[in-house]
Amino acid sequence: MALIVQKYGGSSVANVERIKNVALNIAKNRTNNKIVVVVSALGDTTDELISLAKQINPKPSSREMDMLLATGEQVSIALLAMALDAINVPVISFTGPQVGIITDNVHTKARIKEIKTNRIDTVLSENKVVIVAGFQGKTPENEITTLGRGGSDTTAVALAAALGADLCEIYTDVEGVYTADPRIVTNASKLKRISYDEMLELASLGAKVLHPRSVELAKLYNVPLCVRSSFINKEGTLVVENTLMEKEVVVTGIAHDLNVAKIGLFDVPDQPGIASIIFNALAKANINIDMIIQSAMRNNINDIAFTIPKDDLDKALEIANNVAKEIDISEIVFDDDVAKISIVGAGMISSPGVAAKMFNILARENINIEMISTSEIKVSCIIKTKDVSKAVQVLHEGFELDKITDQQQNKTLA
Repeated sequence: MALIVQKYGGSSVANVERIKNVALNIAKNRTNNKIVVVVSALGDTTDELISLAKQINPKPSSREMDMLLATGEQVSIALLAMALDAINVPVISFTGPQVGIITDNVHTKARIKEIKTNRIDTVLSENKVVIVAGFQGKTPENEITTLGRGGSDTTAVALAAALGADLCEIYTDVEGVYTADPRIVTNASKLKRISYDEMLELASLGAKVLHPRSVELAKLYNVPLCVRSSFINKEGTLVVENTLMEKEVVVTGIAHDLNVAKIGLFDVPDQPGIASIIFNALAKANINIDMIIQSAMRNNINDIAFTIPKDDLDKALEIANNVAKEIDISEIVFDDDVAKISIVGAGMISSPGVAAKMFNILARENINIEMISTSEIKVSCIIKTKDVSKAVQVLHEGFELDKITDQQQNKTLA
């Protein structure tokens, strides 16, 4: 029998009817497979808990936030177990700590260090379905931790890797991975397959289908992923290793991210170690830095601009102001009315001129580019928030992503 790990997001278990539908799907899949299920909190529960906490205390401690937020998944695993029991499927539910998910000590953004699978193995040998709370674990000191936004995806892939699962299915409210957000581009194409590297870039750049850390884990441990809808029984998108040396499809997808803020530091001393002081201070606060641009030196000074998640802006500005006093930075500015737009495709490695084409398309629409960063398979630009929808649409049209066919997909990942 194959071992399959299935993850169901909050929208998939948002109400009683959906929980019962998930139970029926699990029961159907259990006929020929061993099943481990990872579940998120119901619907908008996590957002509601965060709002409640901030009404009590605008700056709650990260430890107590983890204590609070971990309760959301505990509700959903128990209800799903009850739904399975009601249709005579043998089942048991576990929280992350109960099942042996060990994390580091970073509250609200913990990383999984180890999974002890003996308890799951025992239950599977008893022919039961195992349900595990996503998004959570415990430290070696038995402190409850959460994994941050999208942490249930990470839980599912980590469990699949630890258990040696044959497949990890991510059930969500979309039918798979699209060439762009179908809410913005109505004729976006659903991809039959996508490589780990392309999916990782898209996830990191704002695509909400999979969490970047889950894709990292899947690539590292070669876990096949399938993204599919929990509402419609259709073939999803398979995320696998890309084995073809040259790709026919140059750009695979367009991603956008609204959770972006830009900080600029003016008149930074051009001396060895200065950048280290700035970015080490931000790293110690667990603030993730994305784009970094340094201007040309003038009179032994230069300017540095970088982007961070908008959620971290207040904390980053406080740190930047403290560092400014230490190294004599003349001015700090910020802008949280910006967004990131990106094109992604493994075929870009061997196709010169892709970045220029992107810039030309945006220029024709009078969309100003404030920052640029590139890798072998992506080009990202910072633009104004108001221009995001238009940018996604014109780039999707300009790179003809609505014309991607199954035949091309089979060639590119054969």
